[in-house]
Amino acid sequence: MVSRNILIVDDEQSICDVISVVLRKEGYAVTTTTSPKDAIRIFKKTAFDVVIQDIKMPEMDGIELLKTLKEINSEAIVVIMTACSTWERAVEAMRLGAFGYIKKPFDTNLDIRITVVRALHLKDVQAETKKTFDEAVRATGLMIGSSDQMKLVYDLIRRTAPTDSTVTIQGESGVGKELVARALHYGSSRLNKPFIAVNCGAFTETLLESELFGHIKGAFTGAVADKVGLLEVADKGTFFLDEVSDTSPQLQIKLLRVLEEREFKPVGGTANKKVDIRLITATNKDLEQEVKNGNFRKDLYYRLNVIPIAIPPLRDRREDIPLLSGYFLSKFAKQMHKNVHRFTEDAKFALMDYKWPGNIRELENTIQRAVALSEGEEISKDDLFEHIGQISLPQTTTVSKLTQDGADLEKIIGDVEMDYLKDAVKLSDGNHTKASQLLRMSLSSFRYKLQKYGLDKI
Repeated sequence: MVSRNILIVDDEQSICDVISVVLRKEGYAVTTTTSPKDAIRIFKKTAFDVVIQDIKMPEMDGIELLKTLKEINSEAIVVIMTACSTWERAVEAMRLGAFGYIKKPFDTNLDIRITVVRALHLKDVQAETKKTFDEAVRATGLMIGSSDQMKLVYDLIRRTAPTDSTVTIQGESGVGKELVARALHYGSSRLNKPFIAVNCGAFTETLLESELFGHIKGAFTGAVADKVGLLEVADKGTFFLDEVSDTSPQLQIKLLRVLEEREFKPVGGTANKKVDIRLITATNKDLEQEVKNGNFRKDLYYRLNVIPIAIPPLRDRREDIPLLSGYFLSKFAKQMHKNVHRFTEDAKFALMDYKWPGNIRELENTIQRAVALSEGEEISKDDLFEHIGQISLPQTTTVSKLTQDGADLEKIIGDVEMDYLKDAVKLSDGNHTKASQLLRMSLSSFRYKLQKYGLDKI
């Protein structure tokens, strides 16, 4: 097995040592340095698969180091570490092509190991497909984000991808369910085989059945020739069925047979066809509730829901908005040949305050339009969608009790969150579904918060 080379750059030797020990245990070849200038010299001489660098160093600013490394090798996979996450740093790092963002203090197992696995995965796909960084990110389903919720999703993908287990991805429209499916595909032994995606809501029942299973000539009016179904096209690969809750009872029976017998019949056909696929499904509905309502077969639900993955909506992971915004700003500025570098203060407030009902897809479309409309180097509030532009900016208050002694902001926010969580559970008589609705949160995010603060027993 070829060793993977990783370069760690941090002005604190102890940080270098901790990360180095963890990664060497994983079998990686690790080089460390506390000098950014020394890192540039080393980087020019050695081919590194991943660079993990601090963003605040006395000898050279981390942004400047990132820029230099990208100038030496535009396809370099660089992960940023920082003790403080700000809009300017996050946006600038992502705009310059940083792969990810890790906040200090970090969990060496959950943060470092998973980030390196994802980064190396992207590196492999880039090399194999000759895709650019942006193309490979999209193709492999490597999502942007460093929130605690997404770290859990990344970990689940990492552990699930190598298996052939059936997965159901649950989340609102626009959260990136297909990206998760692609990540599962590219992390499996089927990565060199087809990845076929079908949205059940885009077809009528008859057309969907024909698309999935194919048909023989004369099976119905308009069937003038035999047609190969997409399930057959996906043989040996991964088949992603989006909005599976929209399928009819008849089609659900046929899908169950595909899972149990690994075979199907084309529409109008008499002979069975064998197929070897990994089936991944997705839905924006609660499948368990759909079963209770009689809209979805219980036996199919249990076959599909072997490993459930819940993707949190963007409003529940707002700390990822600067990273996503920076990435999309870079992407569309390059595409449109625009010299746009940053967001104004009012634009930042608007992006953070908006609820994003369309999730990441809406954010991406919003920034694409803003870049197209911009005439300078900044994205202003007026450049954003009209409905975002109507958001009022936060007003200055006198709530803060900050003194020269400073304050533990994370603890203060945590205490407030805990109080609201306790009140919500109390007001809903312990019903977590009702409690999550009171707080305008998804059930999965609510349960995550309870577990985070040790309140999951209440």
